[in-house]
Amino acid sequence: MLIGVPKEIKNHEYRVGMAPSSVREAVSHGHDVILQTNAGEGIGSSDADYRTAGARIVDNVEEIFAKADMIVKVKEPQAVECAMLRENQILYTYLHLAPDPEQTRDLVDSGAVCIAYETVTSPRGGLPLLAPMSKVAGRMAIQAGAYCLEHPHGGLGMLMGGVPGVQPAKVVIIGAGVVGTHATFVAVGMGADVWVIDRDPEVLESHWNRFERTTTTVFSTAESIERHVLEADLVIGGVLIPGAAAPKLVTADMVKRMKPGSVVVDVAIDQGGCFETSRATTHSEPTYIVDDVVHYCVANMPGGVPRTSTYALNNVTLPHLLNIADNGHKRALLNDAHLLNGLNVYQGQVVYKEVADDLGYTYRDPREALQG
Repeated sequence: MLIGVPKEIKNHEYRVGMAPSSVREAVSHGHDVILQTNAGEGIGSSDADYRTAGARIVDNVEEIFAKADMIVKVKEPQAVECAMLRENQILYTYLHLAPDPEQTRDLVDSGAVCIAYETVTSPRGGLPLLAPMSKVAGRMAIQAGAYCLEHPHGGLGMLMGGVPGVQPAKVVIIGAGVVGTHATFVAVGMGADVWVIDRDPEVLESHWNRFERTTTTVFSTAESIERHVLEADLVIGGVLIPGAAAPKLVTADMVKRMKPGSVVVDVAIDQGGCFETSRATTHSEPTYIVDDVVHYCVANMPGGVPRTSTYALNNVTLPHLLNIADNGHKRALLNDAHLLNGLNVYQGQVVYKEVADDLGYTYRDPREALQG
């Protein structure tokens, strides 16, 4: 199979779909890889590094989309990239379709085979291709929040951990999953007063066992979210419903009543965000203010640490990439129910139920679509 790796074009996105080590693995399996020039510069890998690994370097992205059987990316294709997709061409990347009707329409119109990293599952449970980036984003969320709490950046002017005789910031983390767990690690390490809210008692118990008395766990209700959000100096939104739009757990009215200079970091923004006042921002302009509350809603947070992120992502995406390339997409998908869960759009049909429900498409069972 001919695998194509374009350079990412989303604002300040420096990750790359395949590291040189992944290219070498694909080539060792008998596949060819074409890569856009300078695609790996953000992770410190030159065109020469990729040539050594076995890739062929091309100057223009149009050649990659015109020739490759499978396009491997990191972020969702931008409109100009969607326009270059071909019928039956495989697209393997993050998609986050539920809050993005324009991209969904473009992918449906393309007739391509669109496999989303974020909905591939695992025999052990969870979302293994999303987890590495959730870990990175969770840790970055606290760094970003601490930065935004500084007065020159619009915040209260608080140090996360305080100092002797001065109380630390109250950090409220909504969601005790992967994002919440890794945000907690950093917030606790910085000495913050950490409160973690989740609706699953077993998740809360696991969190309590892991962090013991360094955090306070709270069962999620509308009342508990409101109470703690209004008391918070920093709120991290880390909720996830796989493949679906994030629920709006913090209302605009709550934001209006938060402390002036408090900060929200919405890690769920890729799925539409869990604050009613959230809108996607970029690394160039990461924040905005609503009702005196600083909002950090960067939709590709891990892109800010591309080397760490790319290698962490490739560790989990490579086995499925090789499966697809070695066996063809139909055989690979039909023989692996967990990879099949990653199929969102297939030859003009929406085959992921949550996306179909959220965006008003007729849902088609993915196995039936492949076999039909």
